Amino acid sequence: MPAFDYKGINKAGKEVKGVRDAENEKALRSALKKEGIYLTRVGKGQKKGEGGSVLATEVDFAQYFERIRPTDITIFTRQLATLTKASIPLVDALSACVEQVEKPKLRKVLAKVRQDVKEGSSLAIALQNHPDVFTPLFGNMVRAGEASGTLDQVLIRLAEFNEASLKLTQKIKSAMMYPIIMVALGSLILTGMFIFVIPQITQIFEDTGQELPIITRLLIGSSHMLRDYWWLALSLFAVSVWGFRRWKNSPKGSLSWDRYRLRFPVFGDLSLMVGVSRFTKTLATLLGSGVPLLTALEITKNVLGNQILMNIIEEARIAVKEGAPLASPLKQSGRFPPMVVHMVAIGERSGALEEMLSVVAEAYESQVESRVAGLTSLLEPLMIVGMGITIAIIVFAVLMPILQLNEFVQ
Repeated sequence: MPAFDYKGINKAGKEVKGVRDAENEKALRSALKKEGIYLTRVGKGQKKGEGGSVLATEVDFAQYFERIRPTDITIFTRQLATLTKASIPLVDALSACVEQVEKPKLRKVLAKVRQDVKEGSSLAIALQNHPDVFTPLFGNMVRAGEASGTLDQVLIRLAEFNEASLKLTQKIKSAMMYPIIMVALGSLILTGMFIFVIPQITQIFEDTGQELPIITRLLIGSSHMLRDYWWLALSLFAVSVWGFRRWKNSPKGSLSWDRYRLRFPVFGDLSLMVGVSRFTKTLATLLGSGVPLLTALEITKNVLGNQILMNIIEEARIAVKEGAPLASPLKQSGRFPPMVVHMVAIGERSGALEEMLSVVAEAYESQVESRVAGLTSLLEPLMIVGMGITIAIIVFAVLMPILQLNEFVQ
C-alpha cells in the first residue's frame, strides 16, 4: 500500500498536511472526507496504474533542494526510542514519527520505512534501503537491537551517540566561527583599501614625478593589479580551489592530504584527537549494542574521515580476524597514543573493552574541547597583530614619500 503526501483544509478552515497510507487517491480522499478534511493536494507517492490523475498531482520542487541533516536523524531517533521504550508497537511508533516530521523529503523516507515494516520487513532492512539517509552504523545497531530484543535500549544508545557527536562538532564549528569571520572581514577591508582608498592617495605621489621608495611602488602596483585585474584574481582563485578539490578527492591526493593533516603543526594533533575520539566512541557504542567486533571495526573505519586512520583500522580488522588482539596493530601503526593502546589492551584482557573505550572517548572529547578553546584564544591576538602589521606597512608606504617630499622642499 503506497504512502501519499497530502495537504487539505479542515472544518475550521485551517490547512493541514501529512502522510497517509491508502490504496489510491480516491480512497485517500474518501478517508479524509470522513475526518472532515477537504483534500487540496496529493503529493507524489502513488504507484503506476493506480487511481489518480497525473494532473492532480503537484510536484514539490522544494524537496529536491532539501537536505536531511544529522540533526533531523537525531531527533527522529530520540522520538522513536522514546516511543518504543513506552511499549508502543513499532508501526504505530513510526506513524507518530512520520506525523511529527516537518521536512517533506524525510517524511517520505520514513513513510516508506513504515510501509516496509508493515509489510513484514525488519526495521534494519527498511532503514538500509535508504543508505543516503541512514548510515551503516545506524542500520547495524538497529539490526543488533532487533536480534537481541533490546531495540529500545539500542535506539536510546544511538540517540545519545548522535547527540554527543553533534555536540562536539557544533562546539568545534562555533569556536572556529569567530576567527573565520574576522579573517573574512579583515580581507574585505584590506581589499577595499587597495581598490578605492590607496589609488586616491598614491595619485598625488605619481603626479610629483619623484622617485618613490620600493615599498610604495609595490603598494601602488598591488593596488593597480587588484583594481584592473580583479577578474583574473578571482579566476585564478576559482581554478585553484577546483584543482585542489579535484586532487583531494582523488585516491592519491586524498591519502597525501590526510597524511599532511596529521603532520600539520598544532592542527595535526587536534585532527588526531578528533579521529581517536570518533573511533573509540563509535566502537564502544557498537560493541555495547551487540554488534560483533569485526563488523564494528568495518563500520567504525568509515566514520573517521581520514584515509590514514582508516587504513590502520582496516589492517587492525584483518589482524583481529586472524586471531591477533586489537591493541597490537594499533600499537604497531605508531599513530594511536600509548594511553589508547594501553586502555584497549586492558579492556581486551579484562573483557571490558566497551567500558575502556568509553573512558578513552570521554577523555579525548574533553581534550578536543580544551584544545579548540586554546586555539581560539591564541588565534584572536595573532589576527590582531597580523592586521596591525599590515596596516602599519600601508601607513609606512604612504608616509615615506611625504617625508621625502618635505626634505626635498626644505
